Amino acid sequence: MSEENAQIVEQKESQEPEIEEGETMEGNTMEKPQSPEVEVVEEAETQANLPEVTEQTEESQSSGDDVGTSTATVKVVLVPEGHVMTVAFAIGLSIGELKQHLASELRVPPEVLHIFLDGKWKVVEDQQALMDLGVRPHGSTRMEMSSADPHIYPLRPVRPPEHDNMPDVITVRVQRGDENDFQEVVVEIQRPPQRKPFLGGYKHRLTGTVYHHAGTQTHPQRRPDRGVEVFSRDTQTVEMRVQSQQCPADVSTQMTGIGCYVSCTNDKLLTPGGYTTATEYHERRLKAVIRLQAAARCWLAKQAVGRLRQDRDRRLAWLEAQERRRKEEKDEQLRDRRRRWKDPQKREDFNLLYHALDKWRKEEEQLINATLRGAERKAALCSLLDQELEYIQNIGHKQIIFNKSAAPYHWRTAKGKHIEMDTVNTIRARELRDLYNDISTPPIKQSDRLQVLMTLKHTVKEHNCQLTRDLVDLVDREVDLMTRCVKASSLEGLRQRINTLLLQYIKTPAFNPQVAKLLKVSQDVSQLKNNMLLCRSCHRYLPTSSFSPALSSLERRCRDCAHLDNIARNRDDFSCYKHILKRLRADEQLICKDAKIPFLMQVEDIRYLIEVIWSKQSALLACSDLYNLVLVRWDQLKDWSPWNCILLAKEETPAHSQLRDVYKAYEAEFVRRIEQRHMLARQHFSQIPVIAAHMDPEPHVALGNHLVSKPIATATGKHARHTP
Repeated sequence: MSEENAQIVEQKESQEPEIEEGETMEGNTMEKPQSPEVEVVEEAETQANLPEVTEQTEESQSSGDDVGTSTATVKVVLVPEGHVMTVAFAIGLSIGELKQHLASELRVPPEVLHIFLDGKWKVVEDQQALMDLGVRPHGSTRMEMSSADPHIYPLRPVRPPEHDNMPDVITVRVQRGDENDFQEVVVEIQRPPQRKPFLGGYKHRLTGTVYHHAGTQTHPQRRPDRGVEVFSRDTQTVEMRVQSQQCPADVSTQMTGIGCYVSCTNDKLLTPGGYTTATEYHERRLKAVIRLQAAARCWLAKQAVGRLRQDRDRRLAWLEAQERRRKEEKDEQLRDRRRRWKDPQKREDFNLLYHALDKWRKEEEQLINATLRGAERKAALCSLLDQELEYIQNIGHKQIIFNKSAAPYHWRTAKGKHIEMDTVNTIRARELRDLYNDISTPPIKQSDRLQVLMTLKHTVKEHNCQLTRDLVDLVDREVDLMTRCVKASSLEGLRQRINTLLLQYIKTPAFNPQVAKLLKVSQDVSQLKNNMLLCRSCHRYLPTSSFSPALSSLERRCRDCAHLDNIARNRDDFSCYKHILKRLRADEQLICKDAKIPFLMQVEDIRYLIEVIWSKQSALLACSDLYNLVLVRWDQLKDWSPWNCILLAKEETPAHSQLRDVYKAYEAEFVRRIEQRHMLARQHFSQIPVIAAHMDPEPHVALGNHLVSKPIATATGKHARHTP
């Protein structure tokens, strides 16, 4: 079945011109060739798509100024066939261009064509134009054309003329503005290559628009032939037939006898062979069965060996991929550490720098103590101390106070792309940060310093308060002193005061709204009464957000004190523990989407679990590379928790994750040591309320007084507390 669409045919309400078929400007009927060999002249269709056919004809007749662009009807008789080709051609074009057009229509080279005037056998030159031959605008002329080599390049029209019932060119008489003003236009008829069938249609009653139905060539999709006739009555009807057969019962043979001779020329003599006993027959069958079994078992063995070989290849490929992946992860970690060393952005990055600095200081100190003695040793240690102070100062310069307030909001989409968004507050914070950096930078030229001061003055003048007035007075004072050619060394104190007031201006939420989220003390007085804790190190009352939830009540220190103590004393790097926690959460999310304890654990908890409980080494091969250690489940059937985990190297993880019963796979002594560590972890993390709420109700097993939790040893000014 064909799909029907509606094809809109717009009806033009303009006046229809009077069409006279077969009429030109010179006569009312089409001229016929005068050759005696041809009785009836057949005009062939042309596809003249020249740009001067219709548009330039109407323009030339409407204007009447440009005679060269006017068209005329040219009738070309093909000699000796007698076919006539009618073309609307501009009289300003040359005979050579007419040859090019006719050669493209007849598909012959233009060099073999010769054009003669009607009745004259003189060849017309290619440079002559129709205007030079006496052809008038909108007139008609008749020419004859022959081929120089009619055997190779015969002149035949592309379309057979017997199908043409209409003339190629008609003259249309169109009425212009006045009633008596008419204009005759030569129109060339273009016939469509095919005729579309009329499928009916309808007409809009209000607008008068006629709609015709159109059909497509899309055939209905046929079902594949399955070789079985489905919709047939024969497949659903049982036909019963009864036919009886009788086998011959009497059989006779003819033998030679009295009065009867039977020839024996075609008889065969059969000699009896050896007699085969039942034992020999069964032995032969047994040997054949054994041979078949041997061939079948050989084939099965080859299949088994092939499977083992494929398993081995897959295992080797998997091991190679795992080794490549571990190597890539290690290289990525090294690249990440180098990047963080060069461009630290977070507190963990600075901890990494301080940890590397402390490691370098210890190595240099050991080298000095091993090689130098006496005064040389003291001088080398003093030089080492000065160099360490210089490095610490350089690290401190990298810390930008306003990076967090000026940083745009960023998040990751579901497809893994990073999106950043700037708000009015972040743009304001970024402008103030850049202004503070320009003010703090020592000036190179006096003109640059004056420009920065003017920018600062116009910025702070937006707000009228005592702080901004003091800042504007200091800026005016420095500008006045700079115009008096005061030395830069004498202006250091004044510039330091300007930096201090500008820093206070930037930290004020009224002038920089983005910094309000980063202030340690809330600006709302009502919030200061609730959720406040005392820091045992700095003895300040701070909000609970300033404390880590991983620490117990015995070690209640704020984050700033812990960070400052780490920089001054231990200089530990927590990025490795953060990486272990991140991988633990990702693995547990794949195993169980409802996992809770891994997401409640903090970096400090992972550090305590690795350093104190597992002694910073894997339980199997005692690997001490923190970047190669992972925390996995001890019992695969239970959720991960500090009392159901084991510290292993990345190479040991796949083999352990495939164990279903660890008590049968490992020795009893190894299992006992693991359970002791689980008991230590349970006793320590039971003191943290957030994690204690998710502990299982299993009873505790008393293993003696040696199963106690011990805090991480830190060098402080007070004695470390221990649990009794």
